[in-house]
Amino acid sequence: MTVGPPPSAARSAWAPRARRGGLVDEIVSSLTTAIRSRELREADRLPTESALVARFQVSRTVVREALSKLQAAGLVQTRHGVGTFVKAPPPASANFRLTPEDLATVHDVISVLELRIPLESESAGLAAQRRSPAQLAAMRAALAAYAQAIGDGSDAAPNDFQFHFEVARATGNRHFIDLMSDLGTMLIPRTRVNTPSQAPEGRSAYLQRVHAEHERILAAIETQDSRGASAAMRRHLSNSKERLRRRAQAEAV
Repeated sequence: MTVGPPPSAARSAWAPRARRGGLVDEIVSSLTTAIRSRELREADRLPTESALVARFQVSRTVVREALSKLQAAGLVQTRHGVGTFVKAPPPASANFRLTPEDLATVHDVISVLELRIPLESESAGLAAQRRSPAQLAAMRAALAAYAQAIGDGSDAAPNDFQFHFEVARATGNRHFIDLMSDLGTMLIPRTRVNTPSQAPEGRSAYLQRVHAEHERILAAIETQDSRGASAAMRRHLSNSKERLRRRAQAEAV
């Protein structure tokens, strides 16, 4: 059984790399690559927290969060008082999917927003061309429920998702609909990170601003302004990404 890094660690798949994105993601990606390539094999013990801190030049908190994500993904198992050991890696799925573990950090959520921006911008443009009166009514109902939820003290995440889902439904393209159905409310950033409570302008103003962005998307869809709808959706999701980016920078200080 291998204890610690292999002799070739200096040039291995899990040697420290240039920083690209979150520190947690850097460690998770490096160790996942080593496990899936069998450089680290089943039952091998990972280095201690202290050794990983030194190797990746990060804090213990970052190392622990990375190990938690690896454990949630079924790649390692921690035995208290003994160490963390590699498990047999699950077979890679041929189907795209997101799990809660894929959205565990602010950087994870930003990455998903980068995926959503082009997809949902196109979705909004198609919805503007194809929406029916009934579909418009469903979008209005979702936004009305959103506004009511804000007044009731909720974060309105289910209503937020419902609006995005109704936009996807109005495309008439089952792939947009299936994707939104499969991913569900975890697509909404504040279900993963508590953005409203930490917004500089305060929770209510934050949620009202998101609501105004939704209203602009709906207005363009209603007038069948395809370009305007795409642009409004892009601005909405890009604004969410920028808010999270600023938060990540503040937390890194």
